[in-house]
Amino acid sequence: MQIGLIGCGNMARALARGWGRPVLCADPVRERAVALARETGGEALDSNGEVARRGDLVVLCHKPAQLEEVAAELAEHARAVASILAGVTLERLRGAYPGRPVYRLVPSLPVEVRAGVVVRAADRAQDPELDGLVRALFAELGQLVDVEESLLEVATGVMSCAPAYVALVAEAQVDAAVRHGMAAAQASELVVQTLAGTAELLRRRGYDTHAVRGEVTSPGGMTARGLAALERGGVRAAFADALDAVLRPPR
Repeated sequence: MQIGLIGCGNMARALARGWGRPVLCADPVRERAVALARETGGEALDSNGEVARRGDLVVLCHKPAQLEEVAAELAEHARAVASILAGVTLERLRGAYPGRPVYRLVPSLPVEVRAGVVVRAADRAQDPELDGLVRALFAELGQLVDVEESLLEVATGVMSCAPAYVALVAEAQVDAAVRHGMAAAQASELVVQTLAGTAELLRRRGYDTHAVRGEVTSPGGMTARGLAALERGGVRAAFADALDAVLRPPR
């Protein structure tokens, strides 16, 4: 399947790197398309329409506000359309690309290393063969999860924003260690590997966070003291506030 990317920003680059195959691409900033094509062994094309004519699947990675403008260039030529545009519903995609199979997905940045999450808006079957190919394509990038479209923004707040949150948590732990005399590079190695290992442990334990915490936390021990400090600091409330902020419409 020949993939065509419309837009070559951060998430488009993450997708292309995760797939690790030549892509067709176009971007208003041509230098970005050229750089991505060079990196993947693909080709930077002069127009969005040319990407649609030559691609089997067009992946929309442009700004959401450009939906209709870009669709005017693509709709006549696109065979199938996958969108990662924030807030653009399946209904709007179908309106912009009438008669074409459309898919709505939200990836997280770690798709770049095939360790991300991709949520897909649950939808009726379209072309069964194509549906399977698109599913398999995005499943290459990590865990593919079907979510009711009404919950897609919640899913985005939980997984698409989360790499920034996890990076902030790692940064805060490293800063704390540095304050107590540890070199930043060494602290970073310890923190990041622990985060990665804990994620794998949770996966293998069926995502039972309570059980894993319990195995580490001895009554009255140092982990218990640390957890109590985090609770006093409002860690749960902070993450709840973060999701509320993500879901709140911008003013």
